[in-house]
Amino acid sequence: MALPTIPAYDLPQPGDWPASRAAWTPQTDRMALLVHDMQSYFCAPFVQDAAPLKPLIANIDRLARAARAAGIPVFYTAQQGNQLPSDRGLQRDLWGPGMSRDPAHEAILPDLAPQPDDIVLVKHRYSAFQRSNLQHLMRARGRDQLMITGIYSHIGCLATASEAFQLDIEPFTIADAQADFDRARHDMAMSWVASVCGVVLATQDMLNQLDPAPAHRS
Repeated sequence: MALPTIPAYDLPQPGDWPASRAAWTPQTDRMALLVHDMQSYFCAPFVQDAAPLKPLIANIDRLARAARAAGIPVFYTAQQGNQLPSDRGLQRDLWGPGMSRDPAHEAILPDLAPQPDDIVLVKHRYSAFQRSNLQHLMRARGRDQLMITGIYSHIGCLATASEAFQLDIEPFTIADAQADFDRARHDMAMSWVASVCGVVLATQDMLNQLDPAPAHRS
């Protein structure tokens, strides 16, 4: 029931996932960024100085810095340790008791530490919208697009994208700013989102669309 050891694998690149059915375009004044579950407990199973974790962290950092500079709200999810059985719910049956209430488990990775204006949400279920006020906080800020980064692609990131779609929030899954148990499940999640509920982009493509270079710039 514990998390598996995750072997190194290369992150997907443009051309590795199908074209998205949705034709939505990222807009700075509508977008929010979600950094999903980048806590020490969930990152520990990865090879620490290799792909996918190392470039994943770098790509999320690039997106977070660009988002803050553009006035895009940045949200984080973070589970709490030592959850009561009533809070843990059915997740206990599949994954066991989860993390301990220990900074070595609960802390968001230092390279991605939230900044003073960022918002950290307590994570309760796979989807970041479940038992949180993410939807309300986005609506209050006039945001109806969500850029989804973090781990794991086929679990919480996918569930969040699916629920965003059902809430009429346009999800943008950033393929090389997510990671998973292995490349096969990562690819499955990208294909599912592209086919069913969202737009799949690479980090650089998202950065280009949020801050396009003027045509006259040399």
